[in-house]
Amino acid sequence: MWMFEIPPFVPFFLGALFAAFTRGKLRGAIMVALPLLSAIHLWTVPEGIHLQFAFLDYQLIPYRVDRLSLLFGYVFHIAAFIGIIYSLHVRDTLQQVAAMLYAGAGLGAVFSGDLLTLFVFWELLAFTSVFLIWARRTRRSYFAGMRYLLVQVLSGVILLVGALFYAAENGTLEFGYIGLHGIAGWLIFLAFGIKCAFPLLHSWLTDAYPEATVTGTVFLSAFTTKVAVYALARGYPGTELLVYIGAAMTAFPIFFAVIENDLRRVLAYSLINQVGFMVVGIGIGTALALNGAISHAFNDVIFKGLLFMSMGAVLHMTGRINGSDLGGLYKTMPKTTILCIVGAASISAFPLFSGFVSKSMVMTAALENDYGVVWLMLLFASAGVFHHAGIKIPYFAFFSHDSGLRASDPPNNMLLAMSISALLCIGIGVYPSALYALLPYDTGYNPYDATHVLAQSQLLFFSALAFVLLKLKGLYPPELKSTNLDADWIYRRALPVVFSRFFGMVWRFDGVIRQSFLVRLDLFLGFLTRVNNQTSGLLSRTRPVGSMVMWVAVLLATYLFLSFYR
Repeated sequence: MWMFEIPPFVPFFLGALFAAFTRGKLRGAIMVALPLLSAIHLWTVPEGIHLQFAFLDYQLIPYRVDRLSLLFGYVFHIAAFIGIIYSLHVRDTLQQVAAMLYAGAGLGAVFSGDLLTLFVFWELLAFTSVFLIWARRTRRSYFAGMRYLLVQVLSGVILLVGALFYAAENGTLEFGYIGLHGIAGWLIFLAFGIKCAFPLLHSWLTDAYPEATVTGTVFLSAFTTKVAVYALARGYPGTELLVYIGAAMTAFPIFFAVIENDLRRVLAYSLINQVGFMVVGIGIGTALALNGAISHAFNDVIFKGLLFMSMGAVLHMTGRINGSDLGGLYKTMPKTTILCIVGAASISAFPLFSGFVSKSMVMTAALENDYGVVWLMLLFASAGVFHHAGIKIPYFAFFSHDSGLRASDPPNNMLLAMSISALLCIGIGVYPSALYALLPYDTGYNPYDATHVLAQSQLLFFSALAFVLLKLKGLYPPELKSTNLDADWIYRRALPVVFSRFFGMVWRFDGVIRQSFLVRLDLFLGFLTRVNNQTSGLLSRTRPVGSMVMWVAVLLATYLFLSFYR
């Protein structure tokens, strides 16, 4: 039974230690083996609290297992395993250590049973993941990493303050349902929202993820936002505000993704879009909606990872990632092309692919609970994601035009990792019962009824038709060599201008004050000079040194005499 008390993050932290002090094939073998062994161990762990201790007047629960945490635990092991295989060719200790610590922090967060333990792993997620951005070692990645770290640490600070208020209000730190009750509920909600990339709080994601390393982006896409989704599902199920926040998240990234040139940034916007579906499901809060949100998080880790891996392979082999610079690669990268298409079909929710069996649950739940307008927004978002991720990504990377690039398929370890993800995308789509058996609720949902299949097929067909017509008419936004700013315009353009002007006024006012002071000081010093230059002035008279010593002795003797007789 003692094995049950080993939290899943421990093997990954040990893996980081081994990665720091081993090299070559030994390091690779250890890093691949540890997620497998940890996953097998986790499969044997029963539900319940397996580790707890007292801290001050509170019970801390670093290791709590239930069906919700187990599902995220399983997919995080899968993501870590695939990501490690994908990065086996990398000879960078910094990246490999950071990746293992990052995966361990994600697992620690989803098995945390109290808010203080959650905060610790929440901050570890930030501090470990930023090195996957800085490891690219470019000026852009350095500044993007600094902005990313600032936002992530701010989220942690807000979470800690919220946890302290929650403890004061409720007398416990247990992490369960919180709700929007009191200042604690709102603060913790804001902390989760930052990490979940809520609208106007999302720019850290589209700013930083495309600047990470080829392999680092794969890890980043799997953990941070999914931990936040888990936290919302644990603390705020049925919070109606989340329905409207999630609907906005599904819609607004589409407009930026369509005009974006950097294909990894397109996928970053698409990540926000898919998280929006999860947030809507959590907000609806019914058994079907929560199952849909959680299963879609599971699937998104895999198919979004596959898309990031395929674009990472393109970047790794060509050194380019802008759609305007790519095209025609299907001729020399056929395996990568096919695997990318599998990921594109999955995220677009084609029948028999993984996205279809989870996204349809959320949309069905929206209709069943009278969220008609939200359902229409989700329908629009489904068509949009097919445009920018299902069509744009493979089309501009592999088919658009002949860019003249003749890169081959990436190393075998990268192809193997992508192949595992592709097989999972197809396997879950063909046999969804295996995934449904892991979900928290048994709803008896069947995704493959005639209505779901026909409606989704029609949506995809007309969406593809719209893309073709827009391209033929020359109305589809062209791939421009530019960087698009959305909410990050506030802190990357507006705030620097405001601060520059504000501090410019401060420095000018400071200069006036200093100049006025110096003028008056010069006048005063001039006055002293004139006084001291007078021959009869007291300060201008000269005295012999011996005479001055005598007077000092007389003053000292007088002081001692008075002190003695006082």
